[in-house]
Amino acid sequence: MSQCFFILKQFDDVLVYLKSIRPYFINDDDFNWNFGIASAAAKEFKEAEEGLLQVQNEKYKQDYCYLSWLCRCYIMNFKPHLAWEIYINMETSNESLSLLSLIANDCYKMGQFYYSVKAFDVLEKLDPDPEFWEGKRGAAIGVF
Repeated sequence: MSQCFFILKQFDDVLVYLKSIRPYFINDDDFNWNFGIASAAAKEFKEAEEGLLQVQNEKYKQDYCYLSWLCRCYIMNFKPHLAWEIYINMETSNESLSLLSLIANDCYKMGQFYYSVKAFDVLEKLDPDPEFWEGKRGAAIGVF
């Protein structure tokens, strides 16, 4: 039933089911993956971070979907330095640029302007889009 609600994007209902069976699947990577993503989608970022960090499978931990949700959880839980570390440890690719954009915008939204400036600065150096300049300028003002 939880997977049906997952597909329907009714994440609060997904969590009703997953929380009821969580004690039985605490070491199951598939369960922790689904629990973490459903929790994050329902804006329960503390539980989402805990669930995602319990995933042990290295293949899952290298997946962009996992990394982006974990970064979002870190930012929403006021740990932007951990999101930045994930970006720093990635190889340059389209996925790393997408993650950098996520960090820049989510940090800005959460008032974590220092990491937002850093991310917008890198984005602007890679692509001189005026939108990145505006973001960098707004985040720099936020820092001061």
